Amino acid sequence: MKTLLLNLPLFAEVTKIANDDYVGFTFFVGCMAMMAASAFFFLSMNNFDRKWKTSILVSGLITFIAAVHYWYMRDYWGAIGESPTFFRYVDWVLTVPLMCVEFYLILRVAGAKKSLMWRLIFLSVIMLVTGYLGEAVYIDQAWFWGLISGIAYFIIVYDIWLGSAKKLAVQAGGSVLNAHKMLCWFVLVGWAIYPIGYMAGTPGWYEGIFGGLAMDVIYNIGDAINKIGFGLVVYGAAVASQEKSA
Repeated sequence: MKTLLLNLPLFAEVTKIANDDYVGFTFFVGCMAMMAASAFFFLSMNNFDRKWKTSILVSGLITFIAAVHYWYMRDYWGAIGESPTFFRYVDWVLTVPLMCVEFYLILRVAGAKKSLMWRLIFLSVIMLVTGYLGEAVYIDQAWFWGLISGIAYFIIVYDIWLGSAKKLAVQAGGSVLNAHKMLCWFVLVGWAIYPIGYMAGTPGWYEGIFGGLAMDVIYNIGDAINKIGFGLVVYGAAVASQEKSA
């Protein structure tokens, strides 16, 4: 009883989430979902051989890094009521390049070179840095920085759908090709969620279309779909490969 009374003040410090606070709700759910996904990926690593173990590890790292940042972003939103732009971009600059690494890891069996990995990482960093500049630094020129970010994004899309990454995936075939196709769809459709969030939260010619949308809700949904989904695709490919070789 004494221990319970001592801990009561801790609960008083918890920020209450209003029933209509969809941003706070998605931050909380996103944090829990990322934590659960991380536990799943880390605990399943030893079920696979060395070829897939690293890919599963990277999937777990992506969701773990996101879970830690979502914990801070949830508290930031609850305490201040403002979009945690800085924390979000720190999260992205760590996790999005790791998502690009996943392409290299699954294509190594087809002879993918590290130059492919570094090219995708470089383009992803350009995409994120210019996005941050438009969203947090040069807000009046958000459309310009968003355009540069979009160009980097479409180069990534070209590389994985039509460029060298696609050729390697076709050469590998089987579970590798299937996983590559699914990851490509995540980049084309899933990553396309983020420009909508960007336009919902910055000024520009697009305000009349996306101005009424909640930027953070869009971002949070996009993160859950892409980061957890990426890992599940890799996990599925690992299972298929294991069953085929059994």
